Amino acid sequence: MNPIFDNIILNTDSYKSSHFLQYPPGAQTISSYVESRGGDYPEIIFFGLQMFLKEYLCAPINQAMIDEAEMILSAHGVPFNKAGWRYILDKHGGYLPVAIEAVPEGQLMGPGQVMLQMVNTDENCFWLTNYLETMVLRACWYPTTVATRSYQCKKLIHRFLTETADDTDGLTFKLHDFGARGVSSQESAAISGLAHLVNFQGTDTLAAVLAAKRYYNQSAMPAFSIPAAEHSTITAWGQAHEKDAYGNMLKQFLGPNKAVAVVSDSYDLWKALAMWGDDFKTTIKQSGGALIVRPDSGDPVEIVLKTVQTLAGYFGVTENAKGYQVLPSYVRVIQGDGVNINSIEQILQALKNAGFSAENIAFGMGAGLLQKLNRDILKFAMKASAIKVNGEWRDVFKDPVTDPGKQSKKGRLALVQNDQGGLETVRLEQLNNRRNWLKPVFRNGELLQEYSLAEIRERAGLSFS
Repeated sequence: MNPIFDNIILNTDSYKSSHFLQYPPGAQTISSYVESRGGDYPEIIFFGLQMFLKEYLCAPINQAMIDEAEMILSAHGVPFNKAGWRYILDKHGGYLPVAIEAVPEGQLMGPGQVMLQMVNTDENCFWLTNYLETMVLRACWYPTTVATRSYQCKKLIHRFLTETADDTDGLTFKLHDFGARGVSSQESAAISGLAHLVNFQGTDTLAAVLAAKRYYNQSAMPAFSIPAAEHSTITAWGQAHEKDAYGNMLKQFLGPNKAVAVVSDSYDLWKALAMWGDDFKTTIKQSGGALIVRPDSGDPVEIVLKTVQTLAGYFGVTENAKGYQVLPSYVRVIQGDGVNINSIEQILQALKNAGFSAENIAFGMGAGLLQKLNRDILKFAMKASAIKVNGEWRDVFKDPVTDPGKQSKKGRLALVQNDQGGLETVRLEQLNNRRNWLKPVFRNGELLQEYSLAEIRERAGLSFS
């Protein structure tokens, strides 16, 4: 974390600093929750909270942070609750007196249900719960949205493999993360890249590998990559020596149980495919490894289909048990340009219509996976739902007549399994000895529940077993 941003008191919206003066007299405790109110996907995978808790909430504030916040916020034009923060420092050693319970990470659930609930544990700090909204909501919506989009891609690819392949082996390597350069920061790359690894095992986002080890106790390598060319390493040879550039790639990287990906559209894709199929066919066939051809420009649906058809003409195909054509195991295709969940479906459908199995292709997705999304994709919100005033709990909610979709929940909440097997939000007093799927994960600076990436993957992958 960059030291310039290490003051958690300032990790909020400016207007939050004035809220300690806005609650009703006698306020003691505020309970707030996070939910996805709907959006693009019917199924959601909750993920990423543990990263935030470890990085930000498990460390105490100190006097220097209070002093800095007072200086900045006072000059900024908003009140500063110096006494409140000083109380936290003196009474709690700087650890924030809040408790958080959340659905297990990797859990698949529908929209409109509580994912996280937070409450202050010291009645003198009633103002603290929603002061933390900005950072808590951000910690939930971004990785959950990426994990959900990645999951929906996995579900789509799984369907086509089930329809056109003999098995779904290799599913977790069918969508590779190309997105590190397309996100806003190294921290964004780590958070979003790791969210993708809940569902898949292929990535070029090294920050995600580091995050898995740091935040989710992943000692074994969580994801893999292979040597791959980029346009500069091909075009540096010059157009007249394109064939030599390809030969060098095979010489350097291809061998038994080894794969290499080579971008092949630097000049003329069709001439490049002819080189692979004529000049290097024997080398590739006898290598014991696999060449992954990457067409990287043009209309993705048209170009991928034509690439697979052209390679089939050079290398031949076999027919699997479901009647679809499969390239030899030593030749495959990866599409990394113009890839999103819609183009993946269009490409796979075009291959299927032409009689080719989905096992011939893998995908690389960049900004479409990690960056081209926002909080409204799943309509994330964090809202206060209950307040205790002078010892009495009251419902807190909004119900705007101008937008019924923004109606918020009332009361202290619990999450239970309904008769259909889904998860459903109820009021805490309606729990009635049923299992509450919201589990305590944090209290007063202490992490209470720690998940490994392995168990999160297992939970998220149950629908594919």
